[in-house]
Amino acid sequence: MEKKPLIVVAGPTASGKTRLAVEIAKRYGGEVVSADSMQIYKYMDIGTAKPTRQEMAGVPHHMLDIVKPDEPFSVAQYAHLARETIDSIHGRGRIPVLAGGTGLYIDHVVQGIRLAEMETDFSLRKRLNDEAKEKGGGFLYERLRRVDPQAAEAIHPNNIRRVIRALEVYEATGQTFTEQVKRSKEKARPYNDIMFMPDWDRAALYERIDRRVDGMMEDGLTDEFAQLVHMGYGKKLNAMQAIGYKELYDYYYGLCTLNEAAGLIKRHSRRYAKRQLTWFRRYPELIRLDAANGLEAQCFE
Repeated sequence: MEKKPLIVVAGPTASGKTRLAVEIAKRYGGEVVSADSMQIYKYMDIGTAKPTRQEMAGVPHHMLDIVKPDEPFSVAQYAHLARETIDSIHGRGRIPVLAGGTGLYIDHVVQGIRLAEMETDFSLRKRLNDEAKEKGGGFLYERLRRVDPQAAEAIHPNNIRRVIRALEVYEATGQTFTEQVKRSKEKARPYNDIMFMPDWDRAALYERIDRRVDGMMEDGLTDEFAQLVHMGYGKKLNAMQAIGYKELYDYYYGLCTLNEAAGLIKRHSRRYAKRQLTWFRRYPELIRLDAANGLEAQCFE
């Protein structure tokens, strides 16, 4: 059976993925499917750089505002919903454009990764959570680095939920999370996909990141953060540990200036962009577009 098309726009934060995805969708009669692990959260718009209605330019966008900040949402859930969305777009005779910077999300969709179904062992999860509370999340992260270094490289040390999930897979099945992903990847890719990435000079990308953070501050990021706190979303939530939010706690409680908080957001965003670039270098099929010479023109050649 002939595979259906999927256009992918991947890349680091602030690289122009949204604009390029919208232009591609407008050119080919497409709809955008977000692949961003923070844009799934409701009420978190400015700090996650969620596209505005103006930026969407009339193009339908999917996989935004899926859950509340205190609701769990796994990579497997994302992949399932994203595949359903892509199938629905194909069913309307349109072209899906998968766009985002979360490498795991893109991997699961593009490579058709389907991890083996595993019943949740709540006693195991409780034990791991108790260990994290008693000894700190870093203790579990170091354990994961020993048993599954590749998974540890892909998971931020502060993302305790995903660290615990990877350890659950290992302790329950005897196989690492990475081994399960590798076996799944051996199957044929489900789509006829083509993947683009806006490629910026590192200094230019960092300058774009700094300008974006300044823009977020002007657009009311601190008010958005205060509203989330007022709604009861606490610091320990995975969503509230996102870059752009976790740095504002000290400012909110009067422990640092707004300029200091903004500086931290810029620094953490630059580090995140560096990790994203490292991740996407693993994609041999990735077509790099010289961002300094017009992304759309190169993409449509």
